[in-house]
Formats: sequence, C-alpha cells, structure tokens
Amino acid sequence: MADRGRDPEAVERDIERTRAELARNIDELADRLNPKHVAQRGTERLKEEAGIVAQAMGSLVRPAEGEDGEPGRLDQRVVLAGVGAAVALTALVLWRRGRRRRR
Repeated sequence: MADRGRDPEAVERDIERTRAELARNIDELADRLNPKHVAQRGTERLKEEAGIVAQAMGSLVRPAEGEDGEPGRLDQRVVLAGVGAAVALTALVLWRRGRRRRR
C-alpha cells in the first residue's frame, strides 16, 4: 500500500535524488567501459609488470668483480635486451589472454 501521509513534494524530491544517483552510476559505468580508458588501464598494468620484470632482471644480473675486487660494470646492451625480451613476453601473454576472453 502507498504511504498516503507522505508529502507529494517529498516524493518528488526522492524521485529526483534517485534519478540523479542513477545518472551518476550510468556515467561511471560508461566511463569504466570506454575502450580508451580500458586501453589506458591495460597499458598502465603492462608498464607496472614490465617494471617488476626489469627489477627482477636487474637483481639477477650481477656484474663480475674486477681485478681490484670492485664490482664490474654491467653491459647495458645485455640488460636492455633481457628487459626487452621480458616485456615482449609479458605483452604477448597479456595479448593472448585478452583474445581468449573476447571469444
């Protein structure tokens, strides 16, 4: 049964408040599902994972000691090649995972 004691203006305010809340929710969902924003989030996640892989690679690659007992210098080309390979592998895995989900 309807609440007959409610003020029609109060009911109207409730309806407007509910409408505004619904509009905000729809806008938020549209923003989350926007392909551009989805791609940006994927790119950010890929960058984060690449950074983690780069740190892991850096901790694995230790420079050899020189004749004086001091640590030697890393060959940056080798490190960059390893990081590039890790990033490429991560990108491939994420790309394949995305393709499977779309099917």
